Amino acid sequence: MAAEGLTTRARDAVTVAAFKGAWWGVRALPERAAHRLFDVIADVTTRRGGPSVARMRSNYAIARPELDDAALDALVAAGVRSYLRYWCEAFRLPSLTREQIAERVTTSGELEATRSMLADGRSVVAYLGHLGNWDLAGAWSATQLAHVTTVAERLEPDALFRAFLHFREELGMTIIPLTKGENVLGQVETLVREPGAFAPLLSDRDLTSRGVTVDLCGEPARLAAGPAVIARRTGAALVPITITYRRRDGGSGWGIDIRFHPAVDIAHTDDARADVQAAVQACADALGGAIREHTQDWHMMQRVFVRDLDARRG
Repeated sequence: MAAEGLTTRARDAVTVAAFKGAWWGVRALPERAAHRLFDVIADVTTRRGGPSVARMRSNYAIARPELDDAALDALVAAGVRSYLRYWCEAFRLPSLTREQIAERVTTSGELEATRSMLADGRSVVAYLGHLGNWDLAGAWSATQLAHVTTVAERLEPDALFRAFLHFREELGMTIIPLTKGENVLGQVETLVREPGAFAPLLSDRDLTSRGVTVDLCGEPARLAAGPAVIARRTGAALVPITITYRRRDGGSGWGIDIRFHPAVDIAHTDDARADVQAAVQACADALGGAIREHTQDWHMMQRVFVRDLDARRG
């Protein structure tokens, strides 16, 4: 047992050292060279396959059932490139200035409505999917919109999670770790009750087993109910937000577009679960449109559709 523990600690130490080395090494490269390197890594990853790539392919096939095998293969290759682009940018993000962050972001939709609610002291809970670069969007929001409070899934080893925690806190975010046995929903709710709080939450996976089944891209899926529950309890606005990649002007690298969808009306009937389910469905409709239009930017390598969740339970 002692030898096994030593092996685990050694493996964890190598993992943390590799990530920290990438954080520094990728920042030292010119931007275009860094992106070319990660494109190569992505293409090798796609060719090798593996469970994560297979899961992405399965999710894409469900979201885009009209595609034939060749088109689906090309889409998965683009999806893995988009996913690795996220990591390349995550490693480089701490070295960007506020101005460089701003020039990488465009916005569309109902930004001014969201900004107005925050300025008036109304809190906003944002319903996000694993689309585009949510860390870049969070850094932009922290400097251009409002202080960001969000939840982060714990990673193993713990030292790696702490490194990510520190990284996001340096970007101006308050991070609540998703810890088993702790009332994370209650912690977020407490912060959202502060006037003008902004809480973007990644919600296209049910991590708590308390989610709801809704239609996503024409297929039953289990999504998080927490954002809608918090918004209903606190009176905060519930705003779906989708993030997709775009080429920056002049083809000088990649940027993102943050789309602020209209706030979702949440009913307050005697059936709270039905009220929450209807609100989550409205958010899923917004996410589903972006997923179908920009499928390659949906970095979903876990089970989310009911048919896959049921197969795992079986």
